[in-house]
Formats: sequence, C-alpha cells, structure tokens
Amino acid sequence: MNELLPLATRIGELLKERRETIALAESTTGGLVSAALLSVPGASKYFLGGAVIYTKKSRGLLLDLPGDPPAGMRSSTEPYALFLAGAVRGRFAATWGIGETGAAGPTGNHHGDKAGHSCIAVSGPLEEAVTVETGNPDRVTNMRAFSLAALQLLAKCLAR
Repeated sequence: MNELLPLATRIGELLKERRETIALAESTTGGLVSAALLSVPGASKYFLGGAVIYTKKSRGLLLDLPGDPPAGMRSSTEPYALFLAGAVRGRFAATWGIGETGAAGPTGNHHGDKAGHSCIAVSGPLEEAVTVETGNPDRVTNMRAFSLAALQLLAKCLAR
C-alpha cells in the first residue's frame, strides 16, 4: 500500500483542486485503488463510491448491469474494462470512472488469461485502457501491481 499512497495523494489533491469526482469498479485489485484514494484527507470531496465487482451477481446488484457483458465482449479485456469504467461513472454521475478486470492468481481465469493479467480503463473527459501482464502467479503482488497501474493511468489521464 505504501507505494500507492504518494500517487493517490497527488491524484486526490488534483481532483479536489479541479472539483472533479471519481467512482470505481474494481475486480482483481480488490478495493486497493479505492483504499488508496480514500487515504487522502478530504477524499469525500472527490470520491463518490466504489465497488469490487468480482462476480456476475455483484455486477448486477452494485452496478445494475445485466448478468452477461454486451454481445461480443468478455471480462478481462480492455473493452470490458472501459464498459465497467463507463458504467460506474454513469451510475455515480462522476467526472471520472475506473474499471479493472483480470486474473490476480495464482492461476489464470476461465477465459485463458494467465495469472498476472489485468485490463484497466479510465472513462471521463477522455478514455484510455491498458493491459498489464506481470508474468507473476503471486496474487498479492499482482493486486498491488494492478492497483499501481490503475493510479498511474488515472494520473496520466488527469495530466492531459
């Protein structure tokens, strides 16, 4: 968590300064991105909410999305991460949304993605998605790496 906090602090200060808001739909990061952003004093000025969307049931209950992704889309892909980011952004009427999906480990997922695979997206005044491949089966190490990548992507989008 320590490696996430300096970046989360810079992001939080920038969001407060710009009077922008954020909401998150996390999966294999397990809420670490939300925790990092909430560690910043005054987070209630920009953090609207977040959810760990780990199952079809949670996607339906927490984001009010159908049980299956749109036709032709599957989880653990950049289009799906963008779908989640846009959905959570819309649900919370936030300036920015983050969506994350992947396979933390120690094994891959049922789609054939290996452990250490995550797709992360930011939706807002601009949209961007990235794929992270750590090549590592360690679950906790991957969760941290994915969380750092999510914050880095958000920082990059905010800087544009």
